[in-house]
Amino acid sequence: MGDVAMIVPVLSALNNQFPHLKVTVLTKAFFSPLFEQLSNVNVYEADVNGKHKGILGLWKLFKELNGLGIDAVADLHNVLRSSILRGFFRSTKIPFVQIDKGRKEKRALTAHKNKVFMPLKSTFQRYADVFDKLGYPLNLEFSSPKSKAKLSEKALQLVGKDNLKWIGIAPFATYPGKMYPRDLMEEIIATLNNTKKYKILIFGGGKLENEIVKDWSASYQNCINTIGKLSFREELGLISNLDLMLSMDSGNGHLAAIYDIPTVTLWGVTHPYAGFAPFNQPPENSLLSDRTEYPLIPTSVYGNKMPEGYANVMSTIEPDSVIQLIRRILETD
Repeated sequence: MGDVAMIVPVLSALNNQFPHLKVTVLTKAFFSPLFEQLSNVNVYEADVNGKHKGILGLWKLFKELNGLGIDAVADLHNVLRSSILRGFFRSTKIPFVQIDKGRKEKRALTAHKNKVFMPLKSTFQRYADVFDKLGYPLNLEFSSPKSKAKLSEKALQLVGKDNLKWIGIAPFATYPGKMYPRDLMEEIIATLNNTKKYKILIFGGGKLENEIVKDWSASYQNCINTIGKLSFREELGLISNLDLMLSMDSGNGHLAAIYDIPTVTLWGVTHPYAGFAPFNQPPENSLLSDRTEYPLIPTSVYGNKMPEGYANVMSTIEPDSVIQLIRRILETD
């Protein structure tokens, strides 16, 4: 989801600089709400688990796409499926440009030996480079944030009405090396709750995580569990109304950033140098684990590799430093 969300500000810049272009985004139907505010942008469903599954399904998808009258293809994913589509498009004269993911540089950045610790090109710029190669050079400063959405009745009933500032917290991640310790996150929630200044909305997670958040919402008056309560469109609307988002290196941080919501991110075995920091957020909003104590950070791009002894890297981010940053941002606003 994060990779898809990161496309949004790039397409916004494309819209603003080349308003005559019609863009068709090939993605899962679930992600359609992300693109709804972009002019001249339509979503075409890739049903990779149904009619577009496998080689024959991708051939069918190619035939469908080729019938749309498209003039060029920007592959912002560069995975096996899109490479197969590229092979099919070679039978046409339609330009097909794939993203350069910088795999060699990322291997050097995450290496255990002879690590090259330096900032790499952002994923947003890598997306923009694809359009540049197609003849549409982009300046990402022309990107416009998505507008705040009107809350659904279900969302209003869930959150209620008050004068508190709304803090979203997305405390979970796919891999343990990217997830802040549960006890430290509860300390943050408890402290924010006790100020009586904030409403804390918890996002993301599956069945097990939902049980954790149920405990938090029962223990802290101003903590609300949103997991499984809203559709994706309703959840996006709620995120667009936040005053701040606290997230791991995960998709919810990117969702908040496309609405220009101040977004604080916590980083474990991954690092912003790999190019996945949320869009247009100041560097000081990324709180990092201690590389002096854990010099192999980043150990991988996606957080799926954790060397022995690195299970507690995120404990080096003090809860008080997170709380102070949140309060400083909100009090400045």
